[in-house]
Amino acid sequence: MKVAEIYQSVQGEGLLAGQSSVFMRASGCNLRCWYCDTPFASWSPEGHDLSVEMILAQMSEWETEHVVLTGGEPMLFAELIPLTDELRAQGKHITIETAGTLYLPVKCDLMSISPKLSSSAPTNQRDAAWRRRHERSRHVPEVIARLLDEYEYQFKFVIDRAIDIDEVRRYLEEFPQVDRARVMLMPQGCTTEELAEQSEWLEPFCELEGWQYCARRQIEWFGAARGT
Repeated sequence: MKVAEIYQSVQGEGLLAGQSSVFMRASGCNLRCWYCDTPFASWSPEGHDLSVEMILAQMSEWETEHVVLTGGEPMLFAELIPLTDELRAQGKHITIETAGTLYLPVKCDLMSISPKLSSSAPTNQRDAAWRRRHERSRHVPEVIARLLDEYEYQFKFVIDRAIDIDEVRRYLEEFPQVDRARVMLMPQGCTTEELAEQSEWLEPFCELEGWQYCARRQIEWFGAARGT
């Protein structure tokens, strides 16, 4: 599978924020969010083709219980199946970060699902073909239902504008089994200033709705830097 980077850092988002982890970032994505903060794994995928054995060898450089498989979209790659099999055999806690549009029978302790709202689509001016493909592919209810049925989960919705909240409500109506305490709203932004501005209205709103506000601590700690 094509891998953009493997590194040790601290999880900055979600239920496991603050947890030291080894990250493997798969390079390649079936979507093209305009605000993607890892374009080197989506719009312009970089990296090297690595075997499962090579990935495991690089991960073994760090002694940590927690492993995060992210992207791009890691569920694009069938190699994720033997990779997670071996990580589970090693006793690792596995988080997979996915948009929830693809399914693989992987081993996973926390399925971190980040559904893409309509505001995520690129403009026609940037790439009309990818806009059409993105809109066709960004929501696959049967995949979401299967992930909810088979894995522990968290939902992280990227919020760019207030109107996105109504779309989150409609989305969750499709899946009444979702635990509201596992629903997180995350501000769109790549700088501490942008995140702070969004948090002023988004964090109080989450409290009213019974959802969680999802800070992006890695940007606060390290900035929008690779390997973090």
